[in-house]
Amino acid sequence: MNLTICLLSARRFLPKEQIREIVEGYNGLSDANFERTFERDKDELRAMGVPVETGHNEAFFDDEPGYRIRRADFEFPPVEFTPAEATALGAAARVWQQASVAEQTVNALAKLRAAGVEPDTDRLAALEPSVTAMEPAFEPIWRATLQRRRVCFTYRGKAPERLLEPWSVTWRKGRWYVIGQDLTRGEPRMFKMGRITGIPVLEGEADSYQVPDVDLAELARRLEPSGPRSTALVAVREGHAPTITRRSERVRTAVALPVGFTVWRVPYASRQDLVGEVCAAGADALVVEPAALREMVLEQLRAVVAAPGEFTQDVA
Repeated sequence: MNLTICLLSARRFLPKEQIREIVEGYNGLSDANFERTFERDKDELRAMGVPVETGHNEAFFDDEPGYRIRRADFEFPPVEFTPAEATALGAAARVWQQASVAEQTVNALAKLRAAGVEPDTDRLAALEPSVTAMEPAFEPIWRATLQRRRVCFTYRGKAPERLLEPWSVTWRKGRWYVIGQDLTRGEPRMFKMGRITGIPVLEGEADSYQVPDVDLAELARRLEPSGPRSTALVAVREGHAPTITRRSERVRTAVALPVGFTVWRVPYASRQDLVGEVCAAGADALVVEPAALREMVLEQLRAVVAAPGEFTQDVA
């Protein structure tokens, strides 16, 4: 339960100690960290316009002050959206497809539908925006960044383990990266989440460091790996695999293609990364050339088929 729901569902003023026991993430903090985190969260709610009320439950006794959010003050008045606005809301909701943000998106859309607003998702088929976060490392890195906690992980499967103070999560050229202070090497670094091995482990308490006052966008540009050094021809089914086509150039070729496919010249820096992209697209992307890259994709797909998994079943 988060702080907003806790205070909104309370019929009486809740003292801080009771809030500490109820709200997820508070109970494990030290007294000093709890006080700092609670005050920060309370200030952020008020800054967003959420009316956090302070008061006493007993008018004639000097009891400990408590906190609550009055539902009548919190609820929005009836809201009406134009068809264009409802479409924009639907587009925003479809951007996040994986990780923890997807659940928040579903909840937000459910509330809109309950209020009589139905986003027109059929009109979005041609647009189909998407920001996928399929890397296993994404969610723990995201949580560590929000909570300002150090995170430990193995990068590219090599020792030593990296201990990072994450400052920001950024999406660059179809890939998720985390920027922060690499305590292992003592300098700012940017790590591609797809190359983090295993699940990162959060360490220490929340707010254990401060994000420096630097231009994170400029830092990301400076730390970004070198640009693509090679190109490949990839056939993509029309309207699919946008992470491949958005950075590519459509070309003509004499190669016979399945119906509905077009060929794209795809720049890439890492052969393994492009193999992963093509495999993730499934039957919607085919490598035309180079042959070595096509064979790597086939080997990867054969390995997936050969590996025992939850979808394997006996056929009588």
